[in-house]
Amino acid sequence: MASSSSASNSQYCPRWKYDVFLSFRGDDTWNNFTSHLYKGFKNRGIATFLDDERLEDGDSISEELVQAIEESQVAVIVFSKNYAKSSWCSNELVKIMECKEKENRQTVIPVFYYVDPSHVRYQSESFAEAFAKHESRYKDDVEGMQKVQGWRNALTTAADLKGHDIHDGINQSMKIDQIVDHISSKCRKSARFYLICKMLWE
Repeated sequence: MASSSSASNSQYCPRWKYDVFLSFRGDDTWNNFTSHLYKGFKNRGIATFLDDERLEDGDSISEELVQAIEESQVAVIVFSKNYAKSSWCSNELVKIMECKEKENRQTVIPVFYYVDPSHVRYQSESFAEAFAKHESRYKDDVEGMQKVQGWRNALTTAADLKGHDIHDGINQSMKIDQIVDHISSKCRKSARFYLICKMLWE
């Protein structure tokens, strides 16, 4: 009976494999902001899943990435000018938002890298250009158009979350430190909570 109780309550104190899953458009941000952010996580001992191959030309993400998203406590999404042009990034985003809303309950932190949050929320400016191409590609494909609508919905929902703006006049090093500090604190609290749960239910 105790074993059953422990199993049924373990969902309330999950043990994540990764602290952070990083979603980003490699061509836009890897050689500047995202690589420095990743280094900041690494230096603080924050376990971060990074898809270093970034095979963004594919239409669907790999099973490895799906599992990594599910097993990450926090997802950091770096929205950049060309983020929505990538089907790969868009599919990552949909999975991330699904996990946030389901039992996984990940924390999702958007970073708006030289894009206005309203452009992400309403798919305007460069995001409008990206979706014009997606919709042209799938115009005769009902399932494809449903997928594109899912990308739109995920962008709108993510843009409504509290995040960080990166633009001219912002000290990027200071902003990276803020993000790293926030996630480091969250992970420490989660680790303590997990240990308490483990002692209670074992």
